[in-house]
Amino acid sequence: MKKLSFLVALATVLFASSLMANEIATLRQGVPLDVVNDNPAPLTNDANTDKKEVRAYPMQPPLIPHKITNYQVDLKANKCLSCHARDQVGDSQATMISVTHFMDRDGNFLADVSPRRYFCTQCHVPQAEGKKDLLVNEYEDIKTVLKK
Repeated sequence: MKKLSFLVALATVLFASSLMANEIATLRQGVPLDVVNDNPAPLTNDANTDKKEVRAYPMQPPLIPHKITNYQVDLKANKCLSCHARDQVGDSQATMISVTHFMDRDGNFLADVSPRRYFCTQCHVPQAEGKKDLLVNEYEDIKTVLKK
């Protein structure tokens, strides 16, 4: 087991080294991970369009199409559920959270949101305003691949 762990760690280091050697474009502007960037790019505003964004890849969690600044999402409260919970969507007209969020790890349906799906922003993020393609994206969806 120790030998396997060592091999995985070695492979990870070699892979990371090869990535740095190829100088992949990142939002860190070439600053290595172990160095503090003294001149970071300015933060952008969250988009507030309330318009559903097209997903970039299959099974991507939907982006949050509105500002969530100061939303409380912790053990005591979840502001997202005040609009997106099953019993609130009639009044709020927000999209109801997926039925998968009501399942436990064994596939059993629960009466309320599963604890493993309670912290929305661990998967869902707001869309930032600004330039759309900061990095070149060569992803092709399945329809494009099948047309070729």
